[in-house]
Amino acid sequence: MKKEFSTSWIGSKQPRKQRKYRHNAPLHIKSKFLHVHLSKELRAKYGRRCIRIRKGDKVVILRGDNKKHAGRVEEVNVKKSYVFVEKVEQTRKDGSKSLKQLEPSNLMIIELDTSDKKRMKKLTKEQDKSKEKAKI
Repeated sequence: MKKEFSTSWIGSKQPRKQRKYRHNAPLHIKSKFLHVHLSKELRAKYGRRCIRIRKGDKVVILRGDNKKHAGRVEEVNVKKSYVFVEKVEQTRKDGSKSLKQLEPSNLMIIELDTSDKKRMKKLTKEQDKSKEKAKI
């Protein structure tokens, strides 16, 4: 059966169609699901509520067993919409340890990775636009 995608599913209230939308979405749309809230300090600094998470960002976990744990992002899986944070591990049945997959909605960014100049330029540009709108 061919994998189909339609943007009309997003308008449905049915959980079945919402799951279908998220599961069958192409990567450029799944990337948008990886937006994570910023801390109050970063929100005030950049004039944004959320931003796409990246490897190297420092996050704090808001929900689950590892609540209030802070750490750097080790890996971001766009295809499955999961984030892996350092020192947040799970023990498997054979005794080995692996990084625990976390939902982006359960995280909050407390420190951005500033090594990418394009990302920082985009953030400061949007910050200037929001200041101009506030003045008007």
